Amino acid sequence: MGGVSVEIIFIPIIIALIVVIILSIIFKGTSKVDKGFEFNYFKLSYRRKLIRTLTTLPIIILGVVIIYVYTNWNILANLLVGVLLLVFYLVQLTYNFYMWKRNET
Repeated sequence: MGGVSVEIIFIPIIIALIVVIILSIIFKGTSKVDKGFEFNYFKLSYRRKLIRTLTTLPIIILGVVIIYVYTNWNILANLLVGVLLLVFYLVQLTYNFYMWKRNET
């Protein structure tokens, strides 16, 4: 992928996954916020997580555009990054919607 070593790509991903797992365990039994602003994603209800996911769409689009403009990767690598980000976004959106409807009282 344009001379980028594998370690530079996978080490931040592994660190992020470890942090997400730890924070998920810490905030598993806590009460969830459904109104007002909450900076901590793990304290939000599934409805609020869905709303936050929807509001991050412009940021993701901007990020993909910046990747396309400022990297010298080939078209296949750029397309792969864009598709992976889209798939991850749609999985998160679908999961939050499903869990919101499932936990709705």
